[in-house]
Amino acid sequence: MPTQKPRRVLVVEDDREIAELVRLHLVDLGCAVDIANDGAAGLARAQAQRYDLVILDVMLPKISGFEVLRKARERGVATPVIMLTAKGGEVDKVVGLELGADDYVTKPFSLRELLARIKAILRRNTGG
Repeated sequence: MPTQKPRRVLVVEDDREIAELVRLHLVDLGCAVDIANDGAAGLARAQAQRYDLVILDVMLPKISGFEVLRKARERGVATPVIMLTAKGGEVDKVVGLELGADDYVTKPFSLRELLARIKAILRRNTGG
């Protein structure tokens, strides 16, 4: 049976502790993880490289997560996106989903729930 190459995940999060926590758990799942600490860097990476999943904060320096998502979708980036944000109002959730997010998790978040959502998207989109 062929060895499956690691899933590639981009974490766009300005809180370095949260980014590192998520990265550590994704590595435990066998994922290769890149981190961008602002919206401009996240958008550039999402366009330049192929990822299996993007985890995207909303409140980011330089470009908001909503704007990153909007621009990425306009430019043909179809990578699944989980919004991970403190903006938990219904309007924010609806905006994120309407812009093309696949899921929306609010901070503070349960790491177990986030990992379950990540696994579900990866299973659905990469056949494993």
